Amino acid sequence: MTTDPSAARPGKIAGLVLIGVAAVSTVLGVVTLLGGNGDSEAGQQPQSSAPAASQPSVAPPSTSGSSPGSSSAAPTTTTTTPPVSTTAAPTSTAPGPGQGPGQPGTPSTKDQPVRIYNNSTIADLASRAQNDLKGHGWNVVETGNYSQGIIPTTTVYFVPGTAEEAAARALAAEFGIRAEPRFEGIKDSRPGLILIVTKDYRGAAGKE
Repeated sequence: MTTDPSAARPGKIAGLVLIGVAAVSTVLGVVTLLGGNGDSEAGQQPQSSAPAASQPSVAPPSTSGSSPGSSSAAPTTTTTTPPVSTTAAPTSTAPGPGQGPGQPGTPSTKDQPVRIYNNSTIADLASRAQNDLKGHGWNVVETGNYSQGIIPTTTVYFVPGTAEEAAARALAAEFGIRAEPRFEGIKDSRPGLILIVTKDYRGAAGKE
Protein backbone atom coordinates (compact mmCIF):
# COMPACT_ATOMS: atom_id res chain seq x y z
CA MET A 1 0.00 0.00 0.00
CA THR A 2 1.38 3.36 -1.01
CA THR A 3 0.98 6.40 1.34
CA ASP A 4 0.09 9.70 -0.22
CA PRO A 5 2.75 12.21 0.64
CA SER A 6 0.31 15.06 0.35
CA ALA A 7 -1.84 13.62 3.13
CA ALA A 8 1.01 13.59 5.65
CA ARG A 9 2.24 17.14 4.92
CA PRO A 10 -0.53 19.01 6.80
CA GLY A 11 0.19 16.97 9.91
CA LYS A 12 3.90 17.82 9.79
CA ILE A 13 3.10 21.45 9.26
CA ALA A 14 0.79 21.43 12.25
CA GLY A 15 3.47 19.78 14.36
CA LEU A 16 6.06 22.37 13.31
CA VAL A 17 3.64 25.15 14.14
CA LEU A 18 3.05 23.72 17.60
CA ILE A 19 6.78 23.41 18.18
CA GLY A 20 7.27 27.03 17.02
CA VAL A 21 4.49 28.22 19.27
CA ALA A 22 6.02 26.38 22.18
CA ALA A 23 9.40 27.89 21.45
CA VAL A 24 7.95 31.36 21.20
CA SER A 25 6.06 30.83 24.43
CA THR A 26 9.24 29.71 26.14
CA VAL A 27 11.10 32.75 24.88
CA LEU A 28 8.29 35.05 25.94
CA GLY A 29 8.20 33.36 29.36
CA VAL A 30 11.90 33.93 29.85
CA VAL A 31 11.64 37.50 28.69
CA THR A 32 8.64 38.06 30.90
CA LEU A 33 10.42 36.56 33.83
CA LEU A 34 13.47 38.71 33.27
CA GLY A 35 11.38 41.76 32.56
CA GLY A 36 9.23 41.12 35.61
CA ASN A 37 12.29 41.07 37.90
CA GLY A 38 13.53 44.26 36.37
CA ASP A 39 10.14 45.88 36.68
CA SER A 40 9.90 44.75 40.28
CA GLU A 41 13.25 46.20 41.12
CA ALA A 42 12.53 49.31 39.15
CA GLY A 43 9.12 49.67 40.76
CA GLN A 44 10.51 49.68 44.24
CA GLN A 45 11.02 53.08 45.86
CA PRO A 46 14.70 53.86 46.06
CA GLN A 47 15.89 54.16 49.62
CA SER A 48 17.47 57.47 50.19
CA SER A 49 20.92 57.36 51.70
CA ALA A 50 20.68 60.99 52.73
CA PRO A 51 20.11 61.51 56.45
CA ALA A 52 16.71 62.57 57.56
CA ALA A 53 16.31 66.26 57.90
CA SER A 54 17.15 67.20 61.46
CA GLN A 55 14.81 69.26 63.45
CA PRO A 56 16.01 72.81 63.98
CA SER A 57 17.84 72.94 67.32
CA VAL A 58 16.62 75.36 69.88
CA ALA A 59 19.43 77.15 71.68
CA PRO A 60 19.08 77.32 75.46
CA PRO A 61 18.20 80.67 76.86
CA SER A 62 21.26 82.84 77.42
CA THR A 63 22.15 83.48 81.03
CA SER A 64 24.03 86.66 80.22
CA GLY A 65 21.00 88.61 79.10
CA SER A 66 18.55 88.74 76.20
CA SER A 67 19.81 88.04 72.70
CA PRO A 68 20.17 90.85 70.16
CA GLY A 69 16.81 91.80 68.67
CA SER A 70 14.84 90.58 71.66
CA SER A 71 11.95 92.83 72.42
CA SER A 72 11.96 92.11 76.16
CA ALA A 73 14.95 92.28 78.52
CA ALA A 74 15.42 90.02 81.51
CA PRO A 75 14.41 91.66 84.79
CA THR A 76 17.34 93.22 86.62
CA THR A 77 17.70 92.83 90.37
CA THR A 78 19.11 95.86 92.12
CA THR A 79 20.87 95.32 95.43
CA THR A 80 21.20 98.27 97.71
CA THR A 81 24.38 98.21 99.79
CA PRO A 82 23.99 99.90 103.16
CA PRO A 83 26.39 102.75 103.68
CA VAL A 84 29.58 101.81 105.47
CA SER A 85 30.53 103.96 108.37
CA THR A 86 34.01 105.41 108.06
CA THR A 87 34.19 106.30 111.72
CA ALA A 88 36.46 103.85 113.52
CA ALA A 89 35.50 102.67 116.95
CA PRO A 90 37.54 104.33 119.64
CA THR A 91 40.43 102.25 120.86
CA SER A 92 41.19 102.26 124.52
CA THR A 93 44.83 102.97 125.29
CA ALA A 94 44.50 102.50 129.01
CA PRO A 95 46.69 99.61 130.18
CA GLY A 96 44.83 96.64 131.61
CA PRO A 97 45.91 94.57 134.58
CA GLY A 98 49.48 93.46 134.20
CA GLN A 99 50.14 95.82 131.28
CA GLY A 100 52.78 98.49 131.16
CA PRO A 101 51.91 102.12 130.41
CA GLY A 102 51.35 102.66 126.69
CA GLN A 103 52.00 98.99 125.91
CA PRO A 104 48.63 97.18 125.71
CA GLY A 105 48.92 93.41 125.91
CA THR A 106 52.54 93.36 127.09
CA PRO A 107 53.49 92.26 130.60
CA SER A 108 54.51 95.02 132.97
CA THR A 109 57.85 94.91 134.78
CA LYS A 110 55.78 94.97 137.97
CA ASP A 111 54.47 91.49 137.17
CA GLN A 112 57.82 90.01 138.19
CA PRO A 113 57.54 88.16 141.53
CA VAL A 114 59.35 89.94 144.38
CA ARG A 115 60.62 88.29 147.59
CA ILE A 116 61.55 90.66 150.42
CA TYR A 117 63.99 89.76 153.20
CA ASN A 118 64.86 91.78 156.31
CA ASN A 119 68.59 92.17 157.00
CA SER A 120 68.27 94.55 159.91
CA THR A 121 67.35 94.57 163.57
CA ILE A 122 64.17 96.53 162.81
CA ALA A 123 61.17 94.32 163.46
CA ASP A 124 58.68 93.78 160.63
CA LEU A 125 60.78 95.82 158.19
CA ALA A 126 60.12 93.26 155.43
CA SER A 127 56.36 93.47 156.02
CA ARG A 128 56.50 97.26 155.86
CA ALA A 129 58.38 97.09 152.59
CA GLN A 130 55.83 94.59 151.31
CA ASN A 131 52.98 97.04 151.93
CA ASP A 132 54.90 99.81 150.19
CA LEU A 133 55.61 97.75 147.11
CA LYS A 134 52.09 96.38 146.84
CA GLY A 135 50.77 99.91 147.17
CA HIS A 136 52.74 100.76 144.02
CA GLY A 137 51.54 97.73 142.07
CA TRP A 138 54.43 95.33 142.60
CA ASN A 139 53.87 91.58 142.85
CA VAL A 140 55.25 90.64 146.28
CA VAL A 141 55.02 86.88 146.82
CA GLU A 142 57.08 86.31 149.98
CA THR A 143 58.67 88.02 153.00
CA GLY A 144 61.21 86.78 155.52
CA ASN A 145 64.63 87.39 157.07
CA TYR A 146 68.09 87.16 155.56
CA SER A 147 70.78 86.10 158.07
CA GLN A 148 73.52 84.66 155.89
CA GLY A 149 75.53 87.87 155.90
CA ILE A 150 75.38 91.62 156.26
CA ILE A 151 74.10 93.64 153.31
CA PRO A 152 75.49 97.19 153.49
CA THR A 153 72.47 98.91 151.93
CA THR A 154 68.95 98.07 150.72
CA THR A 155 69.36 96.38 147.35
CA VAL A 156 67.20 94.56 144.78
CA TYR A 157 68.92 91.65 143.04
CA PHE A 158 68.21 90.17 139.58
CA VAL A 159 69.44 87.52 137.13
CA PRO A 160 71.36 89.35 134.37
CA GLY A 161 70.05 89.04 130.81
CA THR A 162 66.49 88.25 131.87
CA ALA A 163 63.30 90.27 132.32
CA GLU A 164 64.25 90.58 135.97
CA GLU A 165 66.98 93.09 135.09
CA ALA A 166 64.61 95.72 133.67
CA ALA A 167 62.16 95.15 136.51
CA ALA A 168 64.90 95.51 139.15
CA ARG A 169 66.12 98.77 137.68
CA ALA A 170 62.56 100.12 137.57
CA LEU A 171 62.03 99.15 141.23
CA ALA A 172 65.36 100.71 142.23
CA ALA A 173 64.47 103.98 140.50
CA GLU A 174 61.03 104.08 142.11
CA PHE A 175 62.27 103.41 145.65
CA GLY A 176 65.68 105.08 145.53
CA ILE A 177 67.66 101.90 146.17
CA ARG A 178 70.43 99.92 144.46
CA ALA A 179 69.92 97.24 141.74
CA GLU A 180 72.64 94.62 141.32
CA PRO A 181 73.06 91.12 139.80
CA ARG A 182 72.59 88.25 142.22
CA PHE A 183 75.63 87.34 144.29
CA GLU A 184 76.88 83.85 145.04
CA GLY A 185 74.73 83.23 148.09
CA ILE A 186 71.41 83.81 146.31
CA LYS A 187 72.16 83.02 142.65
CA ASP A 188 70.36 79.66 142.83
CA SER A 189 67.22 81.03 144.46
CA ARG A 190 63.86 80.80 142.73
CA PRO A 191 63.20 83.13 139.77
CA GLY A 192 62.09 86.66 140.58
CA LEU A 193 63.46 89.76 142.21
CA ILE A 194 65.08 89.51 145.63
CA LEU A 195 64.83 92.65 147.71
CA ILE A 196 66.96 92.72 150.86
CA VAL A 197 66.05 95.65 153.05
CA THR A 198 68.35 97.11 155.70
CA LYS A 199 68.05 99.83 158.28
CA ASP A 200 68.40 102.53 155.61
CA TYR A 201 65.12 101.53 153.89
CA ARG A 202 62.85 104.56 153.53
CA GLY A 203 60.12 103.31 151.24
CA ALA A 204 59.24 104.90 147.92
CA ALA A 205 61.50 107.70 146.71
CA GLY A 206 60.65 111.05 148.31
CA LYS A 207 58.78 109.40 151.17
CA GLU A 208 59.78 110.52 154.69
